[in-house]
Amino acid sequence: MHIDLKSMSRKELEKHLKDVKKALQAAQARDRREAQKAAEKAAAEFGYSLNELTADSPVLGKSLKKRSKKPKSPSIARFANPSDKTQTWTGKGRQPNWYREAVASGTSPDELRI
Repeated sequence: MHIDLKSMSRKELEKHLKDVKKALQAAQARDRREAQKAAEKAAAEFGYSLNELTADSPVLGKSLKKRSKKPKSPSIARFANPSDKTQTWTGKGRQPNWYREAVASGTSPDELRI
């Protein structure tokens, strides 16, 4: 069935739109009923009713208890620049230039330790 939408008036188009929306709602309700019947049948194969499986079970993908996020404490500095003690490094992440230069010049990393 082909409907020529270009030749229809606005009122005719609005009527068709209303009819389509009603048909969509009916189709969704029908699909929901069929899905529920299929779920009930699958649960019955394992000896359960659908209500038994869905009543007390948590929603999939969500935990029952929310974890509280604790603020992270700052890392402790483990290395210090021998020429400027205010420049420190925790030993994590990218090495600072002063650390790389000191190690390249022959200073052992243990000597830079705080």
